[in-house]
Amino acid sequence: MKNKKRSFKPAWFLVYIVMIVYAVICLYPVIWMGFYSLKNNEEIFVTNPFGPPIVPQWSNYVKAVTQFDIPLYFRNSIVVSLAAMFFGILFCLTFTYVVARVRVRTTKALHSLVMAGMFIPIQAVMTPLVVMVKNLHLTNTLWSLIIPYTALSFPFGVMVLYGFYLTLPMELEESAYMEGAGFMRTYFSIILPQMKSAISVLVIYQFMSHWNEFSLALILITKNELKTLPLGLAGFYGQFSTDWGPVGASLVIASFPVIILYIFFSNKVSDAMAYSGMKN
Repeated sequence: MKNKKRSFKPAWFLVYIVMIVYAVICLYPVIWMGFYSLKNNEEIFVTNPFGPPIVPQWSNYVKAVTQFDIPLYFRNSIVVSLAAMFFGILFCLTFTYVVARVRVRTTKALHSLVMAGMFIPIQAVMTPLVVMVKNLHLTNTLWSLIIPYTALSFPFGVMVLYGFYLTLPMELEESAYMEGAGFMRTYFSIILPQMKSAISVLVIYQFMSHWNEFSLALILITKNELKTLPLGLAGFYGQFSTDWGPVGASLVIASFPVIILYIFFSNKVSDAMAYSGMKN
């Protein structure tokens, strides 16, 4: 067979140029934040606000760790984000499996009720949530964040997993039952491995939303030793406003977990979002 040479298409060339420009625009804020974390105040505001640092100030990272309580806030955010993500995904997996496999009026009503939660703004539940946390004696504890984060992420998790469960043929479970496998063996050995892409989406989305959440943490946490990273960083702007380099270093440190998580799980995102609950 003759090899056909690809003809030059100006339209595709234009598309590539637009995509490259768009990528540069999206990446520049991240690059600028890295530059910002290695500058002193004079470079940031006067001599070199947009370019790379002339003399990198690596001491900004030392100050961020030693003076700004970054390790404490980082630990609190890790504990809250991982715990809320674990419980959220666990509850979503079990609830959505029942709703997707048992197609009766009750489960359909439960599914619709949970989906309605996606349309309720967080501001509408703040007051009753604060009262509930107080009545449960959870104020100023990490559980006062873990439990609400788990509940608030539940509707999106159900939406993502629901469509994925519907794409799995019932024959998988029927074959396993015929071979003598029980429910737990069937689910964890056959069904759960098929959900890797959907779980990857939830890992990225839920961890990122829990890691960056500020409003509820501001209301429910007042003790400095329990503050999460976004809440702790907010205090730096007033308390340490004379030295902005370490503040930039703190922002870079705060971005590392989300970036690393996305690098590891991003290859599964496109597959999962194709089945993100649009089937009925």
